[in-house]
Amino acid sequence: MKKRPSMNKRGLILFIGFSFLLFSLTYRFFVIQLTGQVEGKSLKVYAEEKYTKQRTLQASRGDIVDRTGEPLATDTITYKLVAILDPSVTPDNAKTPNHVVDPEKTAKELAKYIPMEESEIYKQLTKDLFQVEFGAAGKNLTNEVKSKIEALKLPGITFIRESKRAYPNGDFASHLLGFTNYQNNKNGSKTLVGQMGLEKSLDEYLQGKDGKITYKSDSWGYILPSAATKITEPKNGDTVYVTIDKKIQTFLEDAMNDVQTEYNPKNIMGIVADAKTGAILAMSQRPTFDPNTREGVENNWHNVIVENAYEPGSTMKVVTLAASIEEGVWNPNEAYQSGSFSVEGAPAIHDHNKVGWGPISYLEGIQRSSNVAVANLVKKMGTDTFRNYLDKFKFGQTTGIELPSEATGTIQYQWERDRYSTAYGQATSVTALQMIQAMTAITNEGKMMRPYLVEKIVDNNGKTVKGSNMGEVGTPISADTAKQVIDVLESTVTSDIGTGKGFRIDGYRVAGKTGTAQIYEKEKGYLTGWDNYLFSFIGFAPADNPELIVYVLVQQPNLDDESFESGSEPVSKIFNPVMKNSLQYLKIKPDESVEKAKVINVPDYSSKNTGEVVAKLSSLGLVPVVLGDGANVQKIYPSAGAKLLNGERVIVVTDGQWKMPDIHNWSLSDVMKLVHATNMQFSFEGNGFVTSQNLDPDTVITKESNLQITLQPAVNNSGEETNQTDE
Repeated sequence: MKKRPSMNKRGLILFIGFSFLLFSLTYRFFVIQLTGQVEGKSLKVYAEEKYTKQRTLQASRGDIVDRTGEPLATDTITYKLVAILDPSVTPDNAKTPNHVVDPEKTAKELAKYIPMEESEIYKQLTKDLFQVEFGAAGKNLTNEVKSKIEALKLPGITFIRESKRAYPNGDFASHLLGFTNYQNNKNGSKTLVGQMGLEKSLDEYLQGKDGKITYKSDSWGYILPSAATKITEPKNGDTVYVTIDKKIQTFLEDAMNDVQTEYNPKNIMGIVADAKTGAILAMSQRPTFDPNTREGVENNWHNVIVENAYEPGSTMKVVTLAASIEEGVWNPNEAYQSGSFSVEGAPAIHDHNKVGWGPISYLEGIQRSSNVAVANLVKKMGTDTFRNYLDKFKFGQTTGIELPSEATGTIQYQWERDRYSTAYGQATSVTALQMIQAMTAITNEGKMMRPYLVEKIVDNNGKTVKGSNMGEVGTPISADTAKQVIDVLESTVTSDIGTGKGFRIDGYRVAGKTGTAQIYEKEKGYLTGWDNYLFSFIGFAPADNPELIVYVLVQQPNLDDESFESGSEPVSKIFNPVMKNSLQYLKIKPDESVEKAKVINVPDYSSKNTGEVVAKLSSLGLVPVVLGDGANVQKIYPSAGAKLLNGERVIVVTDGQWKMPDIHNWSLSDVMKLVHATNMQFSFEGNGFVTSQNLDPDTVITKESNLQITLQPAVNNSGEETNQTDE
């Protein structure tokens, strides 16, 4: 049969094509043999890459420890529970299975060691998946728990080793320490990265450098027995020694927890600092969070001590006083007219009791926390001069503390009234750290010290890679001025008319200044109400040679407005125990010359003979006031268990008609005892001690009685004062 021409043509084309392909392959083979390269890449290198494997050796993150070496943040090894469900992982000839074969038994056993219901575990184990995990219940398992589960020899149950950042003390200096999160790397590994606090600001020191192991394997990925391995050791992170003292921090945390429970304030801030160096020994805030679980962090992300600026209130009067002494315009015995201070073109400045105390000395003005007193002092030295002192004390500037996002505050000095308002802590805003820094000039003979947190950073070889940030940042006042300021501030605590008398500590001389700052909110202006203030106290002890500065701020606590509970109460419940316990811990001996306040517990005398009760109360150092002429006591106010000081009044209620006592020179708190005991209506004007009463002595008291009183301050009289704005 004769072939068609078209078929011959196709055959020729195919022959030529195959011939060209064969030639190309042959040529490529010889080229590869001669050059040892494929597409410009060495075959040797290609083979190395194909059969060389690499595994990351994870570095540990550096520890954060307190000044004694106690760990505050550290890496720890935990384990994640995994269950393999797919039967294909078990070879046909395997003696023991590699997957879960009995979900019911496995669930029952696992429920003993992880916080998950047996039924929920069973649901996980019966899913149509290759493997399953158990959420939060199966994470962060300790080696002890892992060992106990492994001892059960449950088929298909295995563990993944994980590195976890641990904070052994829970919600302890949480905002200061911060926390970490895992970050995915390009090579598939994960690295812990700081997200807040020191963990973030010192991340470059804390973060280690991962190592690696390189080895050769066969086509199945198994290590070749004769192949050499190359190991690059990981470099663990550096150890950060902070100035925090775990013991003092615990004193602060415990006291803040108590006040948080009792008063439920919007915020609490507390700082303890070394009065000579500026080292921060304790620092915390409320609300807080647990860095281990991050519970609560979404609503409390900001470190308010560092990041928030606020109007400090009368604690700022310390700076005004220091400036006036340094400028030579301070005369403690000079008299001025309290009550109001005129500002041209603006509303007058008033004292917190509006009407003042008449003509009083400047010393008494500071003791009573008079706004008018410090406004006059600024006028004497000049507003420009006072502005220079604000700069010298470095307000409006960051302190340089080793924490992120530090605020600067704002010196409000455009308007004339703002210049005088700044003198008593309104208009101008500051940070808590700026106040601590300023106080070091008072406690350190005029030399102002930068507040700092890091003592040193040490690498794995024990070498110090970074020292402390301690340092003098200015000398705004002289040593003599600093001494005079301390003497005046001590008198605000020791004087019966001083606003700081609630901060007396048995055995120790305390100097300091109270603050009651108004709170400004956008669209609302300054808030009003008995407890809508930022109450504070900044104090140092021992006054003759300060070792510690303690600054406490409590915002909007739930005060008992019916009994006119002072805003100083929750503040003192933090300051007093923290200062006293810290001084004792540091082995600073008490001063035996300091008079101890006698605290008296009111016993239960209800339904007992009136004469006996009166005699007993008197013998305890209290002043009984009897209502009625009954032979037996119905009740006493304050009730049994109350703690009173020597000389305080106790209302003794008996049968018969109640007659109004003469309450002239009574304190407001004593009057409130009478009001609560009788349930009569009540109103008052002024501040201090009773000067007039609308119900005459011996007037019969009924449920319809309406007591109206006027109060005025009285020098050298004991008794509590009402809490007013800008004390």
